[in-house]
Formats: sequence, C-alpha cells, structure tokens
Amino acid sequence: MSERDYVLGTHDEEVERLGLQHRVWRPRMLDAFRRAGIGPGASVIDVGAGPGFAATDLAEIAGPSGRILALERSRRFLDVLEERARRLGLANIEAREQDVAESGFGEGVADASWCRWLLSFVSDPRRTVGHVAAALKPGGRAIFHEYAGYGAWRTLPPDPDVERFRSLVVQSWRDSGGEPDIALHLPAWLAEEGLEIVEIRPLVHAVRKGDFMWEWPASFMASGARRLAELGYVEAAEAERLATALDRLPEGSWMTTPLVLEVIARK
Repeated sequence: MSERDYVLGTHDEEVERLGLQHRVWRPRMLDAFRRAGIGPGASVIDVGAGPGFAATDLAEIAGPSGRILALERSRRFLDVLEERARRLGLANIEAREQDVAESGFGEGVADASWCRWLLSFVSDPRRTVGHVAAALKPGGRAIFHEYAGYGAWRTLPPDPDVERFRSLVVQSWRDSGGEPDIALHLPAWLAEEGLEIVEIRPLVHAVRKGDFMWEWPASFMASGARRLAELGYVEAAEAERLATALDRLPEGSWMTTPLVLEVIARK
C-alpha cells in the first residue's frame, strides 16, 4: 500500500462504491447542511473530500459567490473530483492535495466544514480536529458524520460471514493506525478546541433486504472483501465467500447498520 493510499484503496471499484454510499447518505447529509446554515455564498471546507461527491453538492448549494475548499491526500481521488466539477460546470471548488492530519487549512477562512468517515482513518484525528477548529470563522459550524459503534452492524440473526468480515475490517483499520469508533472522542476534542456542541444525533437504521440502504454495506462487502485479500487478511476463496454474504441471505432478511454520530459544533 503506497504512502498516500487508503486501506480501502482508490481504484475505480472504490470510486464507484463511494458514489453509491454518497447517494444512500445524501439526504441525511443535505439535512445536516441545512440545519448548520450552509447556503448561497458560503465558504466551506470539505475535509477529506475523496472523489468529490459531497464537494460538488456543496458547490451547488454555495453557488457562484461561494467557495468550496476540497482537501484530499489522494491524487487519484482529486483527479476524479476535478473531472466531475468540470463536467458539472462548477468553478467554485479549489481541490488541494493535502494530508489533513499533517498541516492546517488556514486561520479563520471558512463559514463551515464537512467531515464524513475520515477521522476513523487519519494518522492523527485529534490534530485534524484542531485544524478544523482553527479554519473556522467565529460562529462557523463544523459538521461531522463519524462512526461511534461499528459493532452495531449485525444481521438478524447474526450471520457468521458478516461477523467475520466486520471483525477483519476493524482489525485492518486499527492495523493501519485508524479507529473505527472515533466519534466517541469527538465531543471532548471539540470542547478542548473551544467549540460548542450544537447538536448530536445518532444515525442507525434497521433495514430489510431490498431497501436502498441495504446496498451500502452490500457494496462495501463486495469490494472490501477483495481488498482484504489484497492486504493479506484472507485467502482469495474466503474473500469471494465474504463478498457475497449479504446477497446469499434470504429475501426479507433484516440488518442493523453501524452507528454513526452526526455532530454539529459552533466556534
């Protein structure tokens, strides 16, 4: 794995999976943007922008008078982001190749920040939160969607292949220096940076096979199991079995999703 690669990879299949994930979670994200007051003319930092699905949504909300700073360490993801912005005719996005844990984003430059499923992976999440706080203007809002209980992801009844996959994912994250349940630390870190918690919402769902949200973990297992094989956690045959575990469950099966905390804080 290269220095600037992610444990889940940056290949085409991962970009496609992230697009599906974004579509599943987009209504919840847009609702958070609305409640945090992001609107026309806003300056917003997308912290760990990935292939840019949220950044382009933010650019459309902020409009021509707004500015989106999309920070992402993967050049591969930035190429996808910039091509998407060109295709959509969005000229108000600045895409910057940067490891958000290593250096700051500026002082008092943004009305808001957005960070989703990033702190679980970065080398120094506490320092990253400090960079977010420093970059906000007084009164600026920081919005986070981060895992607080990854172990909540279960099938009803528990399926051994899903259990095995989840445990390997958690192990691979921690082996690479990440922490799946990082949101448990977030309120304290924000308070230390002088930010006031506006709202915390738990986001967890019970979904039936066939629901759109079911496709979120199903697509993750399809690509993530093969990634685990690439990283040496499983043999190829086991990876193929894990990749299709949710597909093999009978119609009408139920699943609970990982617990995500939505945290909105004000500087």
